[in-house]
Amino acid sequence: MDQHDSSGDPASTSGAGPLAGRTALITGASQGLGKALAEELARQGAHVVMVARDAAALEAAAQAIQKRGGVAHALAADIGDKDAVHPLAGAAAALVGPIDLLIHNASTLGPTPLPLLLDTACEDLERVLAVNVVGPFRLGKIIAGSMALRGTGLLVHISSDAAVNAYPGWGAYGLSKAALDHLSRTWAAELDGTGVRSISIDPGEMNTKMHADAIPSADPATLADPAAVAARIVALLARPEAIVNGARLEASSLSMLPEAS
Repeated sequence: MDQHDSSGDPASTSGAGPLAGRTALITGASQGLGKALAEELARQGAHVVMVARDAAALEAAAQAIQKRGGVAHALAADIGDKDAVHPLAGAAAALVGPIDLLIHNASTLGPTPLPLLLDTACEDLERVLAVNVVGPFRLGKIIAGSMALRGTGLLVHISSDAAVNAYPGWGAYGLSKAALDHLSRTWAAELDGTGVRSISIDPGEMNTKMHADAIPSADPATLADPAAVAARIVALLARPEAIVNGARLEASSLSMLPEAS
């Protein structure tokens, strides 16, 4: 696992904001929504650990946050690789301390063009489940345990409308996201009373590479900007009192944070 430290200058403004001093680990953070979430969390004062497979893109994203005065660290790892998860959790804690916020954003569609289930190879389904469900379970199990011992923490699972609606060709991805939703609800039930909460969020259709890979014909003008979606999600995370344990939320219904005066 490659590690890159892109800490912000101690004199920067990264200590300001409603999430000042909070620690966050975001998977799938080299592009799309994950990158936007890392940027917005850092802008609101959080110290972020960014995880993705593409080391070069991840490092560039972390450095961009640092240049704007934020605190970010890049850890290149494959969340679908069981041997990478424990080292990842340990490295993240070594960089920023105990994790307050874990965002399971990394996911894979599987082969594209998206095949029908009858044409889906078992190995391809296994890979989708490894990245979209089993990896989040492994990482969540490690970090949620630490959270429970400290009596505080939040697990966020990035879902999809494919988790609740069946679309031809989206079988592997959809069933993995349905399982991720139920994983979130089960964490919420089992951790109730510990101070640790678990939620899932459907970000909606966004102008991302993943969406373009899935639906090449989609008009980008009709899709949400990942930065705008991230702003809504982080606005919720900045208001702990508004977070209902076990909830499944849609980003489009979330409120924005007021602009600082």
